Amino acid sequence: MAFAYAFLYGPIVSLIVYSFNESKLVSVWGGFSTKWYGELLRNEALLAAAWQSLLVAALSATVAVLLGTLAAVALVRFGRFLGRSLFQGMLTAPLVMPDVLLGLSMLLLFVSLERNVGWPDGRGLLTISIAHISFAVAYVVIVVQSRLRQADRSIEEAALDLGARPVRVFFVITLPMIAPALLVGWLLAFTLSLDDLVIASFTSGPGSTTLPMVVFSSARLGVSPQINALATILVGAVALTILIVAQVMGRRRT
Repeated sequence: MAFAYAFLYGPIVSLIVYSFNESKLVSVWGGFSTKWYGELLRNEALLAAAWQSLLVAALSATVAVLLGTLAAVALVRFGRFLGRSLFQGMLTAPLVMPDVLLGLSMLLLFVSLERNVGWPDGRGLLTISIAHISFAVAYVVIVVQSRLRQADRSIEEAALDLGARPVRVFFVITLPMIAPALLVGWLLAFTLSLDDLVIASFTSGPGSTTLPMVVFSSARLGVSPQINALATILVGAVALTILIVAQVMGRRRT
């Protein structure tokens, strides 16, 4: 176990250490310096790509949670209905499909739509968001569906017996009970969208480069120390988010 954790986190620790490297070579230590963080703040192209990735990830995660929650409620609360097996299969299909297949199919779809109906007008952040929503919904459905099955339905039934409408029961009782699952689903969808390279490469266009695409292009030509600085900031942001979520979840349990 110690070897496995060292194998996983050793490169991340090395990346953080070399983000404070004076040398331009990412593998040669030239002394302590924070100049690459200053260079990063002046790199408008890299910052623009990071902002676009965050925007797409936030939008994709929010829409995926909305659609995934509705789909999970339909699967858990409505029992057997016509087309249930097909509906569930279509929801879970992105989990097992290769990213290349998803990206290529989305590209062909957007090209066909633009040719026949004139929408979307080119490929950009909108097409990337739609593609990310399409596969992120599957992960949200699994998380929310599991929580709904564990929820105590007697509370909902009691509210219905007391005269509450189903919509009010959902927003006042069901939604607070599954709120932790919604948060987990949102974070999972956000991370998957922020991390995606293959699907975004197929569905992006000029002026819609995401951060993983910039990092991948940089890695092919030689990793810049600015990438190390950016990765260190992302690691810090992720660690801070995990701590906040853990604190919130711990308070809810107590």
